[in-house]
This record gives sequence, structure tokens and C-alpha cells, in this order.
Amino acid sequence: MTAPEKTIKELNRLCKEIEEHNWSYHVLDNPMITDAEYDKLFDRLLEIENQYPKLVRPDSPSQRVGAPPSDKFAKVDHRIPMLSLQKVTTVEQFGEFDRRVHEGLGIESEEDMEYVFEPKLDGLAVELIYENGLLTIASTRGDGKTGEAITPNVKTINSIPLKLSDATAQRFPLLEVRGEVVMKKSDFVKLNRSQTEAGDEPFANPRNAAAGSLRQLDSRITAARPLTFFAYGISSQEETGLETQY
Repeated sequence: MTAPEKTIKELNRLCKEIEEHNWSYHVLDNPMITDAEYDKLFDRLLEIENQYPKLVRPDSPSQRVGAPPSDKFAKVDHRIPMLSLQKVTTVEQFGEFDRRVHEGLGIESEEDMEYVFEPKLDGLAVELIYENGLLTIASTRGDGKTGEAITPNVKTINSIPLKLSDATAQRFPLLEVRGEVVMKKSDFVKLNRSQTEAGDEPFANPRNAAAGSLRQLDSRITAARPLTFFAYGISSQEETGLETQY
């Protein structure tokens, strides 16, 4: 099916506009629109691409896992890719997700599947690498394959242990912990108040504040920010021997 010229022009405009917002948000830490407005643009792009698959461009925002790492930081290659989440907003979409999970795990479609539901936290996804119990590398998700090294900054967050217990270190000589660095709303309000009083620009939202705080070249700035870390996964099932998310 051939797409109308106006649809092609709309798709090209959406690709350009979304990439500009991605750059503003992920690289400049300066979002220009709300999450809802961004989602509306992205959903429209996906709608066009689903209707006209031949219009999908190699550089389409839909083909990206995330934003490229900043040149300000050293690069870190993720041993296991850090993939991004996808939305499911209807019962039909969840049914399709369930089908893909069954197929991916090689389980019959009629067999029951047990799911774990967890809160979606708005902050910055990070990976912590522990070697023999010591935190050696902390990095951002970046583009999913390569992230930014932010180890000194992450070490300032009190909720992140610099050293694991001896028993844990012995059980997991190499442990890759993934989670989200966030800023609580109450802390965000206090931070913006202090920003304004100091004559500095306030942050747009807690997620932007958390990301901006972690991506500082001076870790002393990060240390002054009220950040919290929540872990949601570790390494791979084969390496840890853990069979469920719980």
C-alpha cells in the first residue's frame, strides 16, 4: 500500500521533531515538552509506521533503544544489553505481549504464565558492576549497548553499597545490578526552592533533576543532591541461579 504524500511529510516531520526532543531531554537534560506530549508524537509515528511498514526509516526514533552517550563521559559497554521498556495500554496489546512471552520462552500458549508487576520509576537507569564484592563501575543505559561511566557520582548516593557482604561476594564474584536513580517529589520541591533562591534555573521535573544530578562532571554537585536508588534486576538467570524475579 502506497502512502499519501502528506503522510510521508508528516512522518518525516515527526522523526525530526522527536529526535530534537530526544536530544533536548537525554543529552541536554532540558526537556521542551511534557511526557504526555512526547508520547502523543511517538504514538502517532508508530501508527503511521504500522500502517505503512515500508516507510520505516533506519534512523527512525522507533528504531532506537535510547539516546547516545555524552562525549563528556568515558564509555562503558554493557555485557548484557540494557533494553528499554515498551508500553501496553489495552487488553489486546497485553494479550499480544503474553503471546510473545510464551513463544520466547518456548511455553505452550494455553499454559499459565506468572507475572511480577512492579512500579515504573521515573529517574535514570543505571548499571552497577560489583567485582568480588566491590563496586567497580557504574554507568548509564546510554543507547542500550554503550553507556556513560558515572562511578564517582554514583558512589555519593547513600542507598548504593560500595561493598557487598562477604557471603554475597563469594556467591556472586561478578554481579551486575540494574536499577533506577530517582529523586522523591518532596526532595525535588526543596531542591527547586534552593535553586531559585540561588538564582539558578529550576529543574523541569524530578526525573530531569535526577538525570541532571547524576551526569555532573563534578561529583561534589551530585553529592549535594537528594538521590535514591532502587534495584530491579541482577545479571542473568544462568549466572545467578535465581529462577524468579522475586
